[in-house]
Amino acid sequence: MSKQYPKVVAIGGGTGLSSLLRGLKHFPLELTAIVTVADDGGSSGRLQRDWNVPPPGDIRNVLMALSEAEGIYRDLLEFRFRSESGTHALDGHSMGNLLLTALYSLTHGDFPKAVEHMGTVLRIKGRVLPVCPHATVLHAELEDGRLVSKESEIASFGSKVCRVFYDSPVSAEPQAIEAIFAADVIVLGPGSLYTSVMPNLLVKEVAAAINANTLADKVYVCNIMTEHGETDGMSASQHLQAILDHGIKRIDKIIVNDESIPQNFLDRYLAEAALPVVNDYEQLDALGVETIRSRIVELGKEGVRHDAIKTAASVYSIALRHQQ
Repeated sequence: MSKQYPKVVAIGGGTGLSSLLRGLKHFPLELTAIVTVADDGGSSGRLQRDWNVPPPGDIRNVLMALSEAEGIYRDLLEFRFRSESGTHALDGHSMGNLLLTALYSLTHGDFPKAVEHMGTVLRIKGRVLPVCPHATVLHAELEDGRLVSKESEIASFGSKVCRVFYDSPVSAEPQAIEAIFAADVIVLGPGSLYTSVMPNLLVKEVAAAINANTLADKVYVCNIMTEHGETDGMSASQHLQAILDHGIKRIDKIIVNDESIPQNFLDRYLAEAALPVVNDYEQLDALGVETIRSRIVELGKEGVRHDAIKTAASVYSIALRHQQ
């Protein structure tokens, strides 16, 4: 009988999910990434408006993270058009986004199929699925009472988010629901709490499937830093409570960073009104979650990020108990 690897479903969007998957692809796992389609800024937003395609940017990042493509082919898909004048129609678009848009047209508007074809071209490890087959419009209620529409606008108002929501029903991609039901480990995050993780959980079938899979380990990878205009001053337990408040009944484990951050990076983030997320262990214990303390910081030009391999190793250690 052949060995069956643990089935891990990672849910989110943005650079956080991509970083985790970049590490997880090196471990013996059956991987499925479920990705938000709420992004309405930049190249993704323009393509959505011009071609009625679900925003491809987060999907593209995840595909590239799982890709085995190398050299010039990888560089080609990451290539972003920039003209000297800055006024060309292609300015700001990445080749990967344009290819996903073309595949969307070639598949007659079947976005999951377009993503599947792109995955084949990139020779990805695992599967990538949009959380739903159509674009969604995210709304938020801020702490000061204002209501904001569009994902790209939410963090720009400088007020902490209380909740996010859709103003009309959103149907899940059926393959995503099947993957969640079959998962041994379901991972939420890392990534922007309200604009990368939550948009997936707002799809009722997704939250219901996560809650219904009582055999899976449900894991939240907590952010290392707060985000101004989104999670100002929020501790680890408050991040977790927000997920519970948005329809998830149980999280079994939370992975938090237990590594100090150099002062020069702290100063840089302080200028952006961002601070390290406080690990309030007593409050986490009160929520009934097992806290996994990991040294998972990566420092680079872009700032403080989750180290891909170290974070993935923490998830893999959880998945090992499901090895058959």
